[in-house]
Amino acid sequence: MPSLPNPYREHLDPNPANYAVLTPVDFLDWAAQAYPSRLAVIHGDLHQPWAAVQQICRQMAARLQDLDIGVGDTVAVMLPNIPPMLYAHFAVPMTGAVLNCINTRLDPATVAYILAHSQSKLFFYDAEHEAVVLLALQQLKDEARHPLPACVRVLDPVYVQEQETLGQTLKLKALHAAEPGLSEASRKEQTRADPNIEDFDAWLAKPSMQAFVYCPPELETDAIGLNYTSGTTGHPKGVVVHHRGAYLNALSNVLAWSMPRHPVYLWTLPMFHCNGWCFPWTIAALAGVNVCLRKIDSALIFKLIGEHRVSHYCAAPIVHAMLINAPESLRAGIDHRVACMVAGAAPPAAMIAGMEAMGFDLTHVYGLTEVYGPASVCAKQEEWDALSLSDRAERNARQGLRYPLQAGLSVMDPESMQAVRNDGLQMGEVMFRGNIVMKGYLKDPEATAKAFAGGWFHTGDLGVIDESGYVKLKDRAKDIIISGGENISSIEVEDALYRHPAVLACAVVAKPDPRWGETPLAFVELKPGAQAQAQELMAHCRTVLAGFKCPREVVFMDLPKTSTGKIQKHLLRAKVRSASAIA
Repeated sequence: MPSLPNPYREHLDPNPANYAVLTPVDFLDWAAQAYPSRLAVIHGDLHQPWAAVQQICRQMAARLQDLDIGVGDTVAVMLPNIPPMLYAHFAVPMTGAVLNCINTRLDPATVAYILAHSQSKLFFYDAEHEAVVLLALQQLKDEARHPLPACVRVLDPVYVQEQETLGQTLKLKALHAAEPGLSEASRKEQTRADPNIEDFDAWLAKPSMQAFVYCPPELETDAIGLNYTSGTTGHPKGVVVHHRGAYLNALSNVLAWSMPRHPVYLWTLPMFHCNGWCFPWTIAALAGVNVCLRKIDSALIFKLIGEHRVSHYCAAPIVHAMLINAPESLRAGIDHRVACMVAGAAPPAAMIAGMEAMGFDLTHVYGLTEVYGPASVCAKQEEWDALSLSDRAERNARQGLRYPLQAGLSVMDPESMQAVRNDGLQMGEVMFRGNIVMKGYLKDPEATAKAFAGGWFHTGDLGVIDESGYVKLKDRAKDIIISGGENISSIEVEDALYRHPAVLACAVVAKPDPRWGETPLAFVELKPGAQAQAQELMAHCRTVLAGFKCPREVVFMDLPKTSTGKIQKHLLRAKVRSASAIA
């Protein structure tokens, strides 16, 4: 029997009256229209309502268009969590251009590579990072890899005030800073005289040559952002994300976290990290308040939470641990509940207990740059409230379920592409699919194809699915320790170490061993004022782990961390390889 035409598709095609592309840029216009006088930004003495933020973003977009920046162009920003960084998340995509957020802790060579690889036409940077920026620009100039982008320096009043308080001046190194005979005055004058560098306030204040014309994306899958991965091997990869994914993940944040209208959000998470997990757009969608924070400082964080009644913030485990271990006097006057989100590692029992004691409610999420930051959440169940602390910690340690607007999260055999059993035992690779997955890697079709093999995004993380359908990470594929033929999860060993009251942060890596192949080596950072011996920590692990899983060696040190507080395991692995080679 021949199939009949589908009547619901005849003469019912999308048209301008019933379809518009999804873009998170629209959240700004909504917030400004619905709540024009409501507070949008707090930064030091600056308090701006949504109407003012919209006006600034439009002026910034108009100035970009004066420079012929539009569809297909890249605008780079290397800024801390300050208002211009927030403006850029709207102004740049308003023109059809792509926002490239650069980690403020990168070295000049990596910054130069990113500027060249992304073909950035304009570069906004903070004065605090000028030395690194100028060296990167000089490298670009020397190697002639890419035309130098026009540069706009942001001189943040809060930073200026900090420097003046310390009795310091802003020292600006010129492009030829290596010349020993060049005085500081000459360097400053040479830098300011560079026609490619303007100051943000003056640049923004220039009258636009033409009226601003909003350039919405032609397709929802047009690029909105470019974020470079950490590059633990070779050059970092450029992750391209699109308007639809950013829109949906911004709203998924609301749903996953049960966020109310008008939250007061503290920027402890760097906005350059996965576009701040899409929260610049989330807070606009809720007409909330962005409380800016240049740097992580426990005293300032508690001050801002109390002064502005902060309701939400996101951070890596190390930041939460820092707040828990801060002097109790800093928390004086905070009498309201605070919702906090953690990613990067499962929260140990001690962290959950510490946050609860402060009146902070912890939500555990999981994701990667390639999925716009968090794309799964350990959705809490009401019955968990009656459980013991250790049982709550065990449940909260799982990476959980897909974000509400993400299509799929699974754990699969990467060869057969079959899902593992829901028994919490069979291990496979964690994979995502759906709208909240990157377009791909910029100029790297081979890596893109490999990441999307079988129609799923391969995370490289190993995990299991338990009986309730929650995903739990076991390790990164490269972090599994194989000792005497047995697989040891570094995450499991780290979780055991975190249960010791003296441990602030830890990382477990494989150490080559002539007998066992590999054995676990633990790098540990102790809490301020705490003391512990290596034998004590190893004995502690033996109380909760099988003997072969316990560290054979413990090294005490300040652990290397990214700007988001994530421990840089690749540096520790390199340290172990170097020491083993020497031995």
